[in-house]
Amino acid sequence: MNFNLEEAIEVLERTPKTLGYFLSDLSDGWLQCNEGEGTWNVTEVVEHLIEGEKTNWIPRLETILQDGESKPFPPFDRFAHLNETTEKSMEQKLAEFTTIRASNINKLKTIVDSDSQLELTGIHPAFGVVKLRELLSTWVVHDLTHINQCVRVMAERYRTDVGPWNEYLGILKR
Repeated sequence: MNFNLEEAIEVLERTPKTLGYFLSDLSDGWLQCNEGEGTWNVTEVVEHLIEGEKTNWIPRLETILQDGESKPFPPFDRFAHLNETTEKSMEQKLAEFTTIRASNINKLKTIVDSDSQLELTGIHPAFGVVKLRELLSTWVVHDLTHINQCVRVMAERYRTDVGPWNEYLGILKR
């Protein structure tokens, strides 16, 4: 197993900074493009990350620590952010994500204080028994997945514009 809490926190701490640096002050063309019908644009990805910070990672972590397998995780609607309309700028959304993530990392550092806790289990509504270590690993890989998604969606915007170089650009391979 490769999971290490300190290393996981390194990535979790960097995600808001990475997205902030990459997405701040971009034109709407970059922020609103997507990969086709039923796909998310960069703004929606950031909104999804905010929703996860509010209702997914820490509530599920706390459920494992407090209830173990006696109570299933609270449900997480992966598409809840699509039902909300907001007039916040990307910079405001990134600031919100940064603030909530910092609070969640502080909480994580406070409530997970031993390696033995990483093997505690809870009940996922679809997967059944899962370990705390698996939940935290998923949080990290979830961040990496959505960073990758942002970059991929933005590259897709120029798919036809790159002309014959398309075949050399791995990010445009489907």
